[in-house]
Amino acid sequence: MSEENAKRKRSLASLWLLLALTVAPVLASYLAYYFWQPSEHVNYGELLEPRPLPDAKFGLADGTPFYWHQLKGKWVLAIADSGRCDAYCQEKLVYMRQVRLAQGKETERIERVWLITDDATPDATLVGHHQGTWLIRAADDFLKLFPAERARADHIYVIDPLGNLMMRYPRNADPRKMLKDVARLLRHSKWR
Repeated sequence: MSEENAKRKRSLASLWLLLALTVAPVLASYLAYYFWQPSEHVNYGELLEPRPLPDAKFGLADGTPFYWHQLKGKWVLAIADSGRCDAYCQEKLVYMRQVRLAQGKETERIERVWLITDDATPDATLVGHHQGTWLIRAADDFLKLFPAERARADHIYVIDPLGNLMMRYPRNADPRKMLKDVARLLRHSKWR
């Protein structure tokens, strides 16, 4: 009888162990989902509710016609600022250029856009320092699609290859953190 009792205890212990191994992952996932809140975000930029930008007709600063679909398939770093471009505007242009260049072989997957918010003509020397940046004269109804905490000129925006506005960087953004964000977007993007 004692051998049979020992066998029964081992079987019962095995049953309880099997039950615990089955329930433990479900219980752990429940606890993690409802009680564990991650304290940090992976991204530096503020994610926005993705919104498609319309394929409107624009004029470039030199008067050439431009359609938004010309940027389709590319990641876009964009600013919205006056054509007079103060010191902060110039800083944003430098950040966009440097973040793009730092991507190495992925550089061609990124475009830079300066949405000019007024009738002022950008300085030719400044434009020369930022060759390759699209200088687009944007209408107010298009600019309204770019959300801002205080002013649109405070932010650098990110537009995905499908043409969706999806992220913005704060005023005085850290370019090293922007660089990491953009590198991560490029690495995980299917568009090539």
